[in-house]
Amino acid sequence: MEKLRFYFALWGAKAAGLVLRILRRGGTYAPGKLALTLCPDFLARIGRPETLIGVTGTNGKTTVSNMLCDILESWGLDPVSNRMGANIDAGAATALVSAASLSGKCRKKLGVLEMDERSAARLFPVLRPDHLLVTNLFRDSMRRNAHPEYIASLMEENIPKETHLVLNADDPISSSLAPLNSRTLFSVDPLPWESPAQENLVQDVRICPVCGEAVVYDFRRYHHIGRAHCPECGWHSPAPDYQLISADQESGRMTVMESEVWQEYRVPSLEIHNLYNALAAVTLLRSMGYGAGEIADAMEKLSVVETRLQSEEIGRWKLTGSMAKGLNAVACSRNFDMVRHTPGKKAVVLLLDDVFDEKTSSENIAWLYDADFEFLNDPEVVQVLAVGVRCLDTQLRLLLAGVSPEKIKAVRKASDAPGEVDLASCEQVFVLYEVYRLEQAKELRAAIGERMRKA
Repeated sequence: MEKLRFYFALWGAKAAGLVLRILRRGGTYAPGKLALTLCPDFLARIGRPETLIGVTGTNGKTTVSNMLCDILESWGLDPVSNRMGANIDAGAATALVSAASLSGKCRKKLGVLEMDERSAARLFPVLRPDHLLVTNLFRDSMRRNAHPEYIASLMEENIPKETHLVLNADDPISSSLAPLNSRTLFSVDPLPWESPAQENLVQDVRICPVCGEAVVYDFRRYHHIGRAHCPECGWHSPAPDYQLISADQESGRMTVMESEVWQEYRVPSLEIHNLYNALAAVTLLRSMGYGAGEIADAMEKLSVVETRLQSEEIGRWKLTGSMAKGLNAVACSRNFDMVRHTPGKKAVVLLLDDVFDEKTSSENIAWLYDADFEFLNDPEVVQVLAVGVRCLDTQLRLLLAGVSPEKIKAVRKASDAPGEVDLASCEQVFVLYEVYRLEQAKELRAAIGERMRKA
């Protein structure tokens, strides 16, 4: 009876996926949701590829997953994947359904699945990834993720013992996961353009994980990312196997050292979070045995995922869109930091209201006070538009961050925002948008671009 239920769920999900493709509705979630509804243990029953790579973490997992898929596909491989970021159990089920035969066997030898870190208990034990790459663990939505140490504990309890881990040596939280598992670690050296100590409102690792005494950061890049040690018990950040030792802004390349041998790789973006993403992908592939040279050749054609970053020159202006996860203070702070370090006069459009919060609002705006809006208190930031139903809350946070009231404008309707951008005073316009606001952000950027072309 249970086997019959599995087949019924598999065939139903395949049919649903076919209908959605015909209707051009995407279908990255619904077929898998149907399969899990009809057969709750569907993921444990469906065939998995011979080698399965899992990619998880707070920030960067979609970018890294897509980067891995692009490289593998350039080599003629055809991994099963959930490229569009449907990363909970239903998204994984949809991906596996698409690669399964009518009997439920996986027709592909390799898989790259993005896995939501909060869903570790539902994904890790049944999918049992051979390799698990953890980009980082940060404070995320308080309503959903509570605290990074809580997420780390969920992952710790559910990572299979045989899974090989690829971890960020500069993150004291994720690098300490499952200490008995085999692991490969990566790190980024301090770069010439970085300040020696980045001050952020949120820093989640202040005490030693072993003895509880205060840790000392030899270098802190942002939040708790950096190299630290404990003067009391001797605990310290782990030594990396793959170390980014330099990055050249003119050539767009990074140099990675492994076992005293270095290799250059082209990177799509030299923003520090994208350097970590590229290094994570290189480390994972090298740990699987792929050659440094063939990885470098494949990376020559890579680009940043368009849903994450877009930029174009229009007349005398530059228009940039960048995703900043709503309710995620760290992701927003990284974007604010990017804006302030970009030269020129800038207008910033903030489209950060969480789309689900808008429908079933908890009215919890505490995350705004963890995000470094102070980075936007910069002489070259000439205007900030706070857009959406929470625009007044965002306006208040900007005022508390010291941004001049004359620079701030609250705009409730996104459709009104393009007309409010002060093009006469700026050289660049940044549109920072929440992950589920992609279509709205596209429309907003298109309208701003049209104004630029007419001007």
